[in-house]
Amino acid sequence: MGSGGRATERENSGNDVVKRAPSSKPPFTLSDIKKAIPPHCFNRSLIRSSSYLFVDLFFSFLFYYVAATYIVPLSGPLSYVAWPVYWILQGSVQMGLWVIGHECGHQAFSDYTWLNDTVGYFLHTGMLAPYFSWKYSHRRHHSNTASLEHDESFVPKKKSNLTPTARLLNTPPGRLLRLVILCTIGWLLYICFNVSGRKYEKFANHFDPKSPIYSDRERFQILLTDIGLLVASYGVYKVAMAQGLTWLVLVYFAPLVIVYGFLVVITWLHHTHRSLPHYDSTEWNWLRGALSTVDRDYGVLNTVLHHITDTHVAHHLFFTIPHYNAMEATKAIKPILGEYYQFDDTPIAKAMWREATECFFVEADEGDSNNKGVYWFNNKI
Repeated sequence: MGSGGRATERENSGNDVVKRAPSSKPPFTLSDIKKAIPPHCFNRSLIRSSSYLFVDLFFSFLFYYVAATYIVPLSGPLSYVAWPVYWILQGSVQMGLWVIGHECGHQAFSDYTWLNDTVGYFLHTGMLAPYFSWKYSHRRHHSNTASLEHDESFVPKKKSNLTPTARLLNTPPGRLLRLVILCTIGWLLYICFNVSGRKYEKFANHFDPKSPIYSDRERFQILLTDIGLLVASYGVYKVAMAQGLTWLVLVYFAPLVIVYGFLVVITWLHHTHRSLPHYDSTEWNWLRGALSTVDRDYGVLNTVLHHITDTHVAHHLFFTIPHYNAMEATKAIKPILGEYYQFDDTPIAKAMWREATECFFVEADEGDSNNKGVYWFNNKI
């Protein structure tokens, strides 16, 4: 685990030493980091971006064809193997498509804003995801990363704000329940009810044009998002009428569960680790917040998911860099970031359980009067 030279070492619940990332003001600026990156890494090639899009679409439609033609007629034990394999393969490829749509929202797909938004809109709407709604809330996440007051997603609770039921959720059965919810309906809970999101004075979700998440100039595009989702939902309904609900669940919805499981887990793990600081308004600034994230290793899925997994630090610093240049950019910035760069190669399943165990709330260090606005994960209630 990469960590900071000025970081202090703390014992976790397993008595292992966790070396904290530096939380002090970095000795470098964003401009210093940018100068270290080869200029061509910032170039967005429409042809190259489109090639990744077409490859993902090809495999997605190929898997659909195989499922509809060869797996649907299967019965007995063979179908019990074939369907999960299809769901995992299709879900992984479609998560790659999601990442491309996510890049469109960051204007990293091409130099043309209208084209980026058109591609992203159709990709995400086809997966029943609110493109513009999430684009704007995600942009605010990038603008306020690791801020306890203003970050948009996976905002950790302070120890002082825990409810009486917290002790039940901090047990092995409680952790398992939290992980199951996270991997299955976590995405729906967030976009529909703002669960784990920033706290607003009134109810917030991703479908209401008047939601407090959005500014007045964004509300029309939220409405456009809703219209697209209604049209897509009607198309899904017509398919269900023609093919049957079971067919639709097996061929279409089950892979989407994989996609949204990936999305939530990847986002959560990028910002949840015992070494990462969070800040209140007295200590937070944009660069310190952007550095409060960790790259992870998902093995072969790093490539399938277009390296959203192992180049997230660079992505938070320069989100218009396209994914095919992100590995080179990451390599270039490591010497500048030094101990401020965080990487964890813990197997993902193990990391999920560990973070669910160790990262239950945040609290400031007692007795550290110089850093009262810096908060760290803990689990000892």
